[in-house]
Amino acid sequence: MSLTSRLTAFEENRARLLALAYRMLGDLARAEDMVQEAWLRWERQDDGEVVSPQAFLVTIVTRLCLNELDSARARREENRSDRLPEPIDLEVSGFDQVERLEQVSMAFLVALQRLTPAERAVLLMHEVFELSHHEISSALGGTVEGSRKSLERARQSLASERRMLLTTADEHRRILDAFVSAVRGGDMAGVVNMLADDATIVTDGGVAGTSIRGQRNLSEPLHGASRVAAFVVAATARATGAVRFERHELNGQPGLVLWTDDRPLAAILLGVVDGKVARIYFHGDERRLRHIGAM
Repeated sequence: MSLTSRLTAFEENRARLLALAYRMLGDLARAEDMVQEAWLRWERQDDGEVVSPQAFLVTIVTRLCLNELDSARARREENRSDRLPEPIDLEVSGFDQVERLEQVSMAFLVALQRLTPAERAVLLMHEVFELSHHEISSALGGTVEGSRKSLERARQSLASERRMLLTTADEHRRILDAFVSAVRGGDMAGVVNMLADDATIVTDGGVAGTSIRGQRNLSEPLHGASRVAAFVVAATARATGAVRFERHELNGQPGLVLWTDDRPLAAILLGVVDGKVARIYFHGDERRLRHIGAM
C-alpha cells in the first residue's frame, strides 16, 4: 500500500480511532497522542499486505492504549476512586458523526473504567468495530477462548449500568432541569425525592483536589440519597454567586457547566434510571475541562 493510500485510509478512520482511544483512556488529549503515534508507526513500517486498514489501525491504537494504561504513571492516575473520564462536547470532537451516543456517555465511560484494560479492549473491539474473537486474540496476543471469556465478564459487569443508557434525551433534560431547580432552591426533601435510594456522587478534583468557596471535592464517592442530597445542596449554596450555570450537551447527554469568568470550573452530568437520579458525576479538574466549548 502506497504512503498516499495509507494516509487516505488513516484519515477515513481517524475519528473512530480517536473515539476508541478516548473510551479506552477517558482522556481526549492522551487519546489524540495515541492516534497520532499509530499513524507515525504505520508510516514508518512495512505493512505488507494489509487486508483491512481499519482492523490494522484499531489493533495499533488498542495496543498503544494498553501500554499507556500499564505505565506506572497511568496506574497511579487510573486507580483513584474519584477519577472521572474527561467530559467533552461531541459535536466539537466530531464523535457525533461516527458514534452511537450512548457509547460515549459518561455513565458508559465510568462503567468501562471499572473493567480491566484487557476487558475494555475486547469489548470495544468486538462490539464497536465488530472484530471476531480470532482477530481480537491475534491483535492482543491471547487466545480465542480468552477473548470470549473477557467479553463475557465485561458484559456482565456492564449489565446494571446499561440501564442508565435507556433514558431518552428529553426525559434526561427534564430531570436535569428539575433537579437543578430543587438543588438551587435548597429544597432538601425535593432533592432526596429525585434521587435513587442508592444514589452515588463522584467528584473529581484531580490529583491535588479542588474547592469552590471553601467546599472541597470529595476524595471518595458518597453513597445514599440523604447524604448525597445534603452534600449537593450545601455545595451549591456555597457556589451561588461565585459561578454561573449553563446547560451543555456533554458526552451526548444534557449536562451542566459551572463557569467563572470565561473558563469552565466544573461539569456536572447525571446518570438516570427509571426516572430517578442514580449517579451524579461532578468533574472539577480544570486541567481536563478544555474540551467544553462556550455557549
